[in-house]
Amino acid sequence: MVPLPAQGHLNPLLHLSCLISSHNIPVYYIGLATHIRQAKVRVQGWDPLVISNINFHEFSIPCYETPPPNPNAGTKFPVQLVPLFYASIKLREPVYALLEQLSRATKRLVVIFDSAMPYVIQDAHLIPNVESYSFSIFPAFYCYAFIWELEGKPTLAEPELLDLLKVLPSNERCTPPEMMEFIKLQQDSKPIISGYLLNTCREIEGPYLDLLTKTSIIDNDKQWAVGPLNPVVIIDGLKNSNKRHYCLEWLDKQAQDSVIFVSFGSTTSLSDEEAAEVAIGLEKSGQKFIWVLRDADKGDIFEGEVRRAKLLEGFEESIEGRGIVVREWAPQLEVLAHSSTGGFMSHCGWNSCMESISMGVPVAAWPMHTDQPWNAVLMEKLLKIGLPVRDWSRRDEPVTSVTIENAVRRLMNSAEGEEMRQRAKELSKIIKGSVTEGGVSRLETDSFIAHIRR
Repeated sequence: MVPLPAQGHLNPLLHLSCLISSHNIPVYYIGLATHIRQAKVRVQGWDPLVISNINFHEFSIPCYETPPPNPNAGTKFPVQLVPLFYASIKLREPVYALLEQLSRATKRLVVIFDSAMPYVIQDAHLIPNVESYSFSIFPAFYCYAFIWELEGKPTLAEPELLDLLKVLPSNERCTPPEMMEFIKLQQDSKPIISGYLLNTCREIEGPYLDLLTKTSIIDNDKQWAVGPLNPVVIIDGLKNSNKRHYCLEWLDKQAQDSVIFVSFGSTTSLSDEEAAEVAIGLEKSGQKFIWVLRDADKGDIFEGEVRRAKLLEGFEESIEGRGIVVREWAPQLEVLAHSSTGGFMSHCGWNSCMESISMGVPVAAWPMHTDQPWNAVLMEKLLKIGLPVRDWSRRDEPVTSVTIENAVRRLMNSAEGEEMRQRAKELSKIIKGSVTEGGVSRLETDSFIAHIRR
């Protein structure tokens, strides 16, 4: 496993590692020591024994910059991680050396690399018994939209989908130039790829998966939709333990579907002004909430000071009993799985979308960058289990407390929101069925396992 060293990439590849390891296949999850530690301390939903079966292989590279996130930057893209991404290309030679070593003791060595990391494994085909598979953390809808733009907007899709694609922003509008240069470096490396894995499910994205196979980039039928990779059933084995997160204990005391969970992922920093508007909006909505208010990740999350966004004086006292603010990493999967959680205000990173779909929780979508605007469209217009906090076309305007208040009320306290909640719960049942014996995702996973064992 060769992940990009950012939380949204580390996590799904660790989930996939657990899944493949459960088939009695030895798995090597590689990366810098810091990011392997990060992945392990944040993973949720798996038996610790499953994690212990994975071989974690740590590498060292020369020092790289780890600037703090800038909550007042003109873009919400985590530019503080870009130096780390460029530093990760120095893994090319040590990874090749490890592959050579491992290849001597196995019939077939399978490399599953993050679709944002082909540069590192571009030499893998020089080893005769190595096969490389690209893994995308993005939904098929976004992947198709990305290729659609890259290839000059071919008209493979249905007219309704083409109309939707035409109004979405270009990738350059969602991703800063320095990151686009990194993406081009990766695209130009052109490793030999034996197939493609996606963290999605045919029950969600069947039409877009079919469209992907018709593009010139995915030029064969070796495509497997193996999601959702996150566990879909959460067993709360810590219910009577002091290790259980306090926000779960607070949720235990709330009514079913009464709480909105507010979290914008690992790469978003709210400015003090934005945090104040969210705080006022949540308070005025009258809705119970859990709000994860933490700064975006740095290149090394274990080093240096962490900024705490300022809240209005007396805010936390004024919401006592009706809401809580979590300042550290929160157990998102467990929160979404809790029966008291009835809505999710989210940035719509794909991991968060898959978790909310799996757990049957509708979203109030506030996309920030990269694939998130497309993911929001998928949740709102195609799956119909979400509503916008603010239209993406107005992303340069401040989000006001009134906007927050209205979005929360619509999702949590309206007939429209209740219909979305019921659709989300129905979709959750379908998704949970897809990973059981005979389900479409289980069949795709079994097909991939059989393919690499052939």
